[in-house]
Amino acid sequence: MTRIRRTDRQPYLAGLRLAGRRVVVVGGGAVVQRRLPLLLEAGAEVTVIAPDLAAGPARLAEHGRIVWERRGYRAGDLADAWYALVATDDARVNAAAAREAEAGRVFCVRADDAAASSAWTPATAELDGVTIGVLAGGDPRRAVRIRDRLVALMAQLSRRAA
Repeated sequence: MTRIRRTDRQPYLAGLRLAGRRVVVVGGGAVVQRRLPLLLEAGAEVTVIAPDLAAGPARLAEHGRIVWERRGYRAGDLADAWYALVATDDARVNAAAAREAEAGRVFCVRADDAAASSAWTPATAELDGVTIGVLAGGDPRRAVRIRDRLVALMAQLSRRAA
């Protein structure tokens, strides 16, 4: 069994180029609804594994924007994935998917346990062709507050420079 390594080291912030690459999302609720649009904007080929989907992701599946496998997670679901987002309401399922990701060297965001994740999703924004990403030690609400302040500051500086 592969053990998930936990560390106090700073994460390495990177821009993932997911266009044409398989991304597996386990779960179909509010977190997935928020994250799917950016994965699709990045060009990821998204497969969602969940017995049920929130309204937004269900519409994406109806329009063929994502592949929806209407069932629970099973070992092997992350095969050939480049990236995984695990966001069910069952910590045991999330842990099992994260273990599979770790064993397969797939970066995995575990929505219920940042410390057990191999990757975190930064709070992002784009302004005038500049993308910013903010990580706040696994605290997504703090990252959003900081991102919003940075965007306001960038907008203010952009107006002054014009």
